[in-house]
Amino acid sequence: MLIYFQQIVNGLMLGSIYAMVAVALTLGMGILRFLNFSIPGLFMIGGMLTWALVRDAVPWPLAAGAALLMAAVASLVVELFTWRWMRKADEFVPLVSSMAFLILFENLAVAYWGSDLQSLPQLFAGADWRVAGLVISVPQVAGLILSIVLIAGLSLILRKTRLGRALRTIAEDADIALLLGIPIHRIVPSVFLISGIFAALSGVLFAVNYRQVHPFMGEALGLKGISAMVVGGMGNIWGAIAGGLIIGCAEVMSIDLFGADFVDISVYGLLLLILMVRPTGLFGAPAGARA
Repeated sequence: MLIYFQQIVNGLMLGSIYAMVAVALTLGMGILRFLNFSIPGLFMIGGMLTWALVRDAVPWPLAAGAALLMAAVASLVVELFTWRWMRKADEFVPLVSSMAFLILFENLAVAYWGSDLQSLPQLFAGADWRVAGLVISVPQVAGLILSIVLIAGLSLILRKTRLGRALRTIAEDADIALLLGIPIHRIVPSVFLISGIFAALSGVLFAVNYRQVHPFMGEALGLKGISAMVVGGMGNIWGAIAGGLIIGCAEVMSIDLFGADFVDISVYGLLLLILMVRPTGLFGAPAGARA
C-alpha cells in the first residue's frame, strides 16, 4: 500500500508541471480562442537554456532567470508574427504559424546544442524528506507549491484587476473590446508574455527535478498539457491544474502497474473516458450554460 501512496506523491509532483503547461495553453484558448502551438517550444527553451548555462558554470538561479527572460522575449516574437499580424486572417493561419515557431525553436536548439539527450547535474543532493516511509523531494514540493501559488495569483489578477477585466472583455468579443476603447495591441501581448513565462518555468522545473533535457522535450509535455487542459475544462484555470495533477498521477501509476509501454495508452485512454462522460471536461460549463 505504501508504494501506491509514493506513486501518488510522485504523480502530483509531475502533474504540477503539466498543470503549468496547461495553464499556459488555457490562457490562449480562454481569452483569444487560440491554441498556441509554440508553448512546447517555450517549455524546451526554459529547460535547455537552464541546462546550457548551468553547464557553463552559471549559478542555477541566474540560469533559470535568463531562461525565463529568453522565453518571454521569444513569446513576444510569437505574438507579433502570429496574433498581431494574422488576427484578421483565416482561423487556421495563426495556429499554423505558431506551429512553425515550435519547429523553428526545436531546430535552432538542434543546430546549437545537438539532438542528444543531455543531463543536468544534481543541484540538490540529499534534499529529500522521509515522512511515514514516503520519500518526498524538496525541490519537487517547492515546484508544486510554486505552481499553485502562481496559478492562484494569476486567477486573482484575472478576477480582480483592471487588466483582468480587459482580458475578460477581449475573451467575449475582441471587436467590441476595441469599440470600448480597450487597447488590445497593448494588452494581448501580456497574455503571450504570461503564457511564455509559465511554459518556460515549467521547463525549468522539469530540468531541475528530472535532470534530462533535449530539443524535442516539449512535444510530449505539450500533448500532456493539452490533455490536462481538456480534462479540466478548456478556459478554466483551476480546471487546468486539476487536469494536470490527474494526468500526472495517471502516468506515474500506469508505469508502476503496467510498465512504461502503457503510459500513453493509460493517459489518453483516461482522457477519452472523461470526455465520453463529460465532453466539456471536469470543470467546463455545459454548452447551454455558456450560452
